Amino acid sequence: MRVRTLGAGDPDVVVAGAVHGDEPCGATAIERFVEEHRHDVQRPVKLVVVNEPALERGVRYVDTDVNRALPGDPTAEAYERRLAHDFFEAVAGCTGLGIHSTVSYDRPFGAVSNLDSRKRAAFEAMGPVEHVMDTTAVSNGRRCVDLPWFVDIEAGEQRTDDAAAYAYDCMVDFLRWAEVLPDDPRPTATAVYDVFDTVEKEPGAEYRFLGENFRRVEEGEAYATREGEELVAERPFWPMLMSGDGHERLLGYRGTRRE
Repeated sequence: MRVRTLGAGDPDVVVAGAVHGDEPCGATAIERFVEEHRHDVQRPVKLVVVNEPALERGVRYVDTDVNRALPGDPTAEAYERRLAHDFFEAVAGCTGLGIHSTVSYDRPFGAVSNLDSRKRAAFEAMGPVEHVMDTTAVSNGRRCVDLPWFVDIEAGEQRTDDAAAYAYDCMVDFLRWAEVLPDDPRPTATAVYDVFDTVEKEPGAEYRFLGENFRRVEEGEAYATREGEELVAERPFWPMLMSGDGHERLLGYRGTRRE
């Protein structure tokens, strides 16, 4: 794990990238920020590139998923369980932004648990973010977004220049909102969606998502196929992080949109 502090003093703001090694956009955004803004900070900030071995190999993780292993175990055999402990200690007590990417959607959106007015303000300060999914109902307490004051973004399509650019823009806006940088952020209205369940995959089955994330699926509408057979919605829902090949166990999430 690579930790860099900009500014004088003990930071209570943190930005973290590369929790997953196959999502390099956060590390790229941090490197660009250090190059372009290292002399501009008005208060200290901690920048963390989390899983360097996985990042170097271009894989999600080496032994286990850091984002499912928090708060970690410093005595564990698995490398990422020890890393999860170090990461948890590094961000404890901080206002934090985690940067991820996805194969399911090509624009930035937010992910959070226990959304409150302050977290929502942080998302609205990030100009590119138009949608925010609240995963409280399916939270297991072991992810970055479950930390007391942490918000995540999915910056765009995995391994693309666009995702790296969006990650950087969101990072700058977040740090303006957190008063690390002097300029005002670019506020944007955001739509909020409450996840009510996950759609599990059958092991070994081939899936294809037919819809569009953050577009409502109506009752009776086919939203995916499993081995060529249509899956039909029993009730209306808004799909989030849905993709046939994005996750080995999950097709994605279903939710409602707040009025």
